[in-house]
Amino acid sequence: MKKILLFGLLVLTAIAILYLALAPSPVDPVEYHPLAKPEMTGVLAPNALLGQAELIAEGRIDGPEDTAIGPDGSIYAGMRDGKIVRVRPDGALETVAATGGRTLGLHFDKAGNIIACDAHKGLLAIDKNGKITVLASEAEGVPFRFADDLDIAKDGTVYFTDASDKFGIDDYLLDLLEGRPRGRFLSYDPATKSVKVLMRGLYFANGVALSGNEDFVLVNETYRYRIRRFWLKGPKAGTNDIFIDNLPGFPDNLSSNRRGTFYVALFSVRDDLADMMHRHPRLKRVMAKFPRFMWPGPKPYGLVLALDERGTMVKSFHDTSGGRLRAITSAVEHEGHLYIGSLHERKIGKLRL
Repeated sequence: MKKILLFGLLVLTAIAILYLALAPSPVDPVEYHPLAKPEMTGVLAPNALLGQAELIAEGRIDGPEDTAIGPDGSIYAGMRDGKIVRVRPDGALETVAATGGRTLGLHFDKAGNIIACDAHKGLLAIDKNGKITVLASEAEGVPFRFADDLDIAKDGTVYFTDASDKFGIDDYLLDLLEGRPRGRFLSYDPATKSVKVLMRGLYFANGVALSGNEDFVLVNETYRYRIRRFWLKGPKAGTNDIFIDNLPGFPDNLSSNRRGTFYVALFSVRDDLADMMHRHPRLKRVMAKFPRFMWPGPKPYGLVLALDERGTMVKSFHDTSGGRLRAITSAVEHEGHLYIGSLHERKIGKLRL
């Protein structure tokens, strides 16, 4: 019996080796040398602030990637199954729409409509009756593969991202391994119903947030640990630069309180193995062939950063064990509280500021 098991193991090992050697890789990776990750000292020093957060709708929701507070004071969030739910102040939970996709970033416009990025459907509008309208699903003839996050200006212009023109939400880690700039930053004009590409070649275009007086807008490049600034007004209008570089983790959604503070949700802290792999394209090409369950997972850690409008970190919020809040993808300020969402978790955090 032992000989049969050993023989079977050898056969499976040989098949695995042949597969890894001969099967085509789903990625075409490039070499990348990340900067040395910053020390977790000073403003970044670990603390237990996120451990004080209240947990809302725990176990009753699934994957509230982003949150928005509606005119009625309820919390709105998109679920893993495509539903957009409302959590009323009394805790009651109800579905307000079902997109059939995967809703990520969402905001309310002046008319009370939900404007949302759906990873599968594109840029959507959901009215008060739950009617869904596709505002945009492509730009310059290139379909959106991964509509991600947005912010809305006072004039109604929607600024949003398409994270990757190759990999969808189910393959976002393949985009990480490939390491090529496939993301776009765009605007939607509700008056003309037209879409304009403002930036191309972003390394996983993610969070979006406007400054207080809307002279610039920020865009996360998740897989370069940095945030870019696109100027909307002044002598630099139409140009972009780096707002902050070498963050301590993977920046996901961005938000602005419109009073000079940006909140950066970090999905995970930096990983030495991931940084090392970026230097070796062949290793990444092979890793992409492995079953997903064999890939190293993100460190269980909760982290949100607060930045001022000069790009300086002014505060950090941690859950060093990830026991209460982790894999954070959004942090939104409203009436003295920070509402915290996650792509994978089954709860919303509410932290008094």
